Amino acid sequence: MTWRIGKVLVAAVLGVLASLPAYSGPMGFKDSWMAMGDFGPNWKEAFANYALTPRDAVGVSALSMRSDDGLRNRKLVEATYTRLLQRWNMPESQANIWFLGGLGTLTGNDFAGSKTLVSPGIQVDYETTRVYASALARLYRAEGINHDFLSARVGFSFYEVDYDEVQPWLILEVRRMKGLSDKTEITPMLRLIHNRYFVELGVNNSSQVRANFMYIF
Repeated sequence: MTWRIGKVLVAAVLGVLASLPAYSGPMGFKDSWMAMGDFGPNWKEAFANYALTPRDAVGVSALSMRSDDGLRNRKLVEATYTRLLQRWNMPESQANIWFLGGLGTLTGNDFAGSKTLVSPGIQVDYETTRVYASALARLYRAEGINHDFLSARVGFSFYEVDYDEVQPWLILEVRRMKGLSDKTEITPMLRLIHNRYFVELGVNNSSQVRANFMYIF
C-alpha cells in the first residue's frame, strides 16, 4: 500500500514538472512576466512579455544591431506575440515548437525616417535536466531591408541539482544575420540557472564579450 501511494506521488510530481515551461522557452507560465536580455557589441536586445495563457504571450522588444565594421546600425522597437504551437512531455524530457512574431518601427543611420518591420520566426527546442538543444529561424523584413537571423544552441549541465539550487551549464551558440554581418558568430558560454532565472557569460570568436539573462516574475 505504501509503495502504491509513493508511486502515485512520484507520478504526480513528474506530471507537474513536465507541465512547467522549459528554460529554453521564450515565455513563462500563465499570468507571469518574463524579462530577457542579450548584450554584446553588435547586438543588444531587451525583451519582456506577459503570459496571457499557458500558450500565448504578448510583449515588447527593443533591439539595437550594428554592422561588423561599426559603420551601420539599426534600432528596432516592436510589439511581440509568442505562441506555443506544440509541446511533447516525455518521462525525462520536453520538446517544443514556438511561433515568435513582431511588428514595429525600424530606424537606421543609412536611411531617412523609419520603416515598418515584421519579424516572424520559429523556434524548436529539446531539454532534459542534463542536455539542451534549440534552433531559431527569424525573418526581419522591411522595405529594402533583409536581416534574416539563424541561430542554434547545444548545451549540457555539469551535474543535476535540486529544484531550488543553482545549476551550471556549458552552452555553445552559433548564429548569423544577413545584411549587417558576413561572419558566423560562435560563442561558448557558462550558464547559471535557477528555477526562475538564468545568467550567461561568454566570449565569441571575434573576442567580444556576450552577456545574457532571463528572469520570470
